[in-house]
Amino acid sequence: MSDLNSARTVGRSSRRDFLKTTSALAAAGALTGSLAIARGAHAAGSDMLRIGLVGCGDRGSGAAVNALGADKNCKLVAMADAFADRVQFSLDHIKAELGEEAAGKVAVTRDHCFAGLDAAEKLIHSGLIDVVILAEPPHFRPAHLKAAVEAGLQIFCEKPVAVDAPGVRSVMATVEEAKKKNLNLVSGLCWRYDRGAREVMKRVLDGAIGEIKSIQETYLASPLSYRTRQPNWTEMEYQLRNWQYFVWLSGDFNTEQHIHSLDKASWALREQLPVRAWGIGGRQCRDPKQGNVYDHHAVTYEYPNGVHVHSYCRQIFGCPWDVNDVIVGTKGRAIVLDFRIEGETNWRVPGCTPGAFSKPLMYDVEHQELFKAIRSGKTINNGHYMAQSTMLGIFGRMVDYTGQMLTWEQAINSKQRLAPKTYAMDAVPPVLRDKDGNYPAALPGVTQFE
Repeated sequence: MSDLNSARTVGRSSRRDFLKTTSALAAAGALTGSLAIARGAHAAGSDMLRIGLVGCGDRGSGAAVNALGADKNCKLVAMADAFADRVQFSLDHIKAELGEEAAGKVAVTRDHCFAGLDAAEKLIHSGLIDVVILAEPPHFRPAHLKAAVEAGLQIFCEKPVAVDAPGVRSVMATVEEAKKKNLNLVSGLCWRYDRGAREVMKRVLDGAIGEIKSIQETYLASPLSYRTRQPNWTEMEYQLRNWQYFVWLSGDFNTEQHIHSLDKASWALREQLPVRAWGIGGRQCRDPKQGNVYDHHAVTYEYPNGVHVHSYCRQIFGCPWDVNDVIVGTKGRAIVLDFRIEGETNWRVPGCTPGAFSKPLMYDVEHQELFKAIRSGKTINNGHYMAQSTMLGIFGRMVDYTGQMLTWEQAINSKQRLAPKTYAMDAVPPVLRDKDGNYPAALPGVTQFE
């Protein structure tokens, strides 16, 4: 029985959509010697916090900029990615974003840049860093999170934290180890750090809309960026560079992106677990030559007290956007990203405009609270809800892919592992193209639950 099974209680949008930003480097041998941080006393008597970045895409680069602005005594000293060109691109981008501040905040030398499929482990175990930002494709997060905790690092971990149930179970075990070591673990589920969302949710949990009866979650958006296949790329490299389009790397977008919405529903329900779920989904418009994820999902999660969470997400061009959360109670309703409550209580968060970010930006706040916790010794550990919300996304994918109604117990105890047999640029990925060059997607009623 998993930790998530025993955790029952009684009764946005992602950064990528809102913070779009616009060479071979040798994977050097790591420096030796551990410089772990003690609570309030840092390496060699210094209060400088050394940051390492794992995953040098747009999200990782943005997170590094947010982190560097969150604390006056921190530096980016090391970077890792599967691809050397991404390390260099990210480094250049971070310096450009920081401008004149870069000289005092970025101290990444060539021998502190790691490239390859083992780059993350090299950085994590290098002894170079005190704080790690994990922003690699979600498939790798369970292993990297475990390594970071073993190394005694303070952690900012992007969402989701796994792509399958075994990965979630691994993360839950790692979360407990982090607690034992009093390590900080802050999740990239950023709405938990948004002032407006926090104010609305506080009132929901305090009973402003009465007993919650149903929740509607929508993340209706457009397709993500795509990198055209190059002649010199192996199949593995193509998939890694387009990881959002492959289930084994991303978990499908209802897990990778819609997790923000599912997390807000879980937050409102005090992390209560659903009993069962069912849904529909498919690949109606997405090019089958790009990958094997769906382009729409609709899932209903049923909870023990009869509450239903109706969850909808879409990535299709030419359709209207709608990203919001409507929580319906016996005394009214809360529209979370409109920052308001209506019904017996009519209230709006002061200073928050619907469709705009609260100030200060949640992307900054999550790092500010991480560094404050490191320095104060008041540990933050977001591990439980980040794992549970990840599993909600995976659960929804399972019912859509199979076309079956499944229970939470079945889902969390699934043995399906989405992983290649070996990790190498010339290795065979878990999914391959058919004779027409298409990647086969799951077929409801045919695809079996494992």
